[in-house]
Amino acid sequence: MMGNEWLVLGMIAGFLSLMVIGIPVAIALAVSGFIAGYLGFGSMLFQLMPARLFGVVTNYTLMAIPLFVFMGVMLEKSRVAEDMLETIGKAMGGVNGGMGLAIILVGVLMGASTGIVGATVVTVGLLTLPALLRRGYAPSIACGTICASGTLGQIIPPSLVLILLSDIVGESVGTLFAAAFIPGLVLALIYMAYLLILGWLRPQWVPAIPLEERSKTSGKQLTLDLLRNVCPPFFLVIAVLGSIVGGIAAPTEAASMGALGALLIALAVARLNRQLIRETLHGTLTISAMVFFILLCAQPFSLSFRGLGGEQMVHTLFEMLPGGEFGALIFLMALLFVLGFFLEWIEISYIALPMFLPVFMNYGTDMVWLSILVAMNLQMSFLTPPFGWALFFLKGVAPKGVTTRDIYVGALPFVLLQLLAVVVLFQFPSLVTWLPEAIGW
Repeated sequence: MMGNEWLVLGMIAGFLSLMVIGIPVAIALAVSGFIAGYLGFGSMLFQLMPARLFGVVTNYTLMAIPLFVFMGVMLEKSRVAEDMLETIGKAMGGVNGGMGLAIILVGVLMGASTGIVGATVVTVGLLTLPALLRRGYAPSIACGTICASGTLGQIIPPSLVLILLSDIVGESVGTLFAAAFIPGLVLALIYMAYLLILGWLRPQWVPAIPLEERSKTSGKQLTLDLLRNVCPPFFLVIAVLGSIVGGIAAPTEAASMGALGALLIALAVARLNRQLIRETLHGTLTISAMVFFILLCAQPFSLSFRGLGGEQMVHTLFEMLPGGEFGALIFLMALLFVLGFFLEWIEISYIALPMFLPVFMNYGTDMVWLSILVAMNLQMSFLTPPFGWALFFLKGVAPKGVTTRDIYVGALPFVLLQLLAVVVLFQFPSLVTWLPEAIGW
């Protein structure tokens, strides 16, 4: 190997070493990238960096991130999501596994309105885990359902994963949102089918809500609760996504209207006050700053990787794999799955994915289909032990008696279900490509 290739390997090894000793990911990216780049280019690297950083902070598409985050945090802090969960739970509680089904449905709606895994898992965990355990749910099933529900926001638009992937692969946000809509619903249906089968085979693990408890709420009251608590966020999601997919508004414009809509919903339920706005702004700032800081620190790493010939190394590696494009796709999916055990989705997106994209562009792979496969794969990183963030979030709010083993064991079936969803999308690409083609994207 040539000297620059050794520098590439050293940069990757240095990044992983810094991660292992506890250095924050963003700092590890920047340090390893700057050192390798300086050794390879000298001071020229520092002349190239300002333009790269300026390109990130002025990217019009990425402006949608803080706006969508604001919409999600507002709905979570105003307890709109809490009301929605309680209402759907009452409506579904008469079926074995019904509370689990309600949690999945709420995950779909919260994923489409918040897109924030931590907020969804914590909210649903605090509200439902003690109730599920009181009603006789197996602790592992209850924990796995809550964690899986919380991760749906990473594939169901508007998703931060899809926004960043659109920037990486060069496709429009609206196209990826349209492409992810059906796969997200397919995954939710797979989860629900699993819970229904479980309720049929092992009803003692997922019992229905007792009739006495359900009879306390009349059918009329339940209908009113559905109209009051579920319809407003549902129509907000439809309006935001519909305006993007339908080409009426750009993602950033639709995100701004979504943020305004979340404010109006909080006002309608009489919970909008100065404290709520302060907490929402603080949460939005914290999450957005984390995302953009990693994006900025990833620039010296990616610039050094490309400049030192890393892309050619990857091309050579893929040429050695059997099976051509099919073999390359299998290898990429397997690699992303393994990386998900140790890294967050955002690092994987901006470190691993740009390395491999040129290979698939040469193959002529459909970038929209590949993006949704990657997004579905990255979603698993939130559930895979030992570093799945959804597992950590739930452990932080779980009541006494719920062990880490319960959470890990409960998450594993849902990881397998997500793998099944990836296989389904792999075998049936039309599930991804049909809707964007139907609306002319």
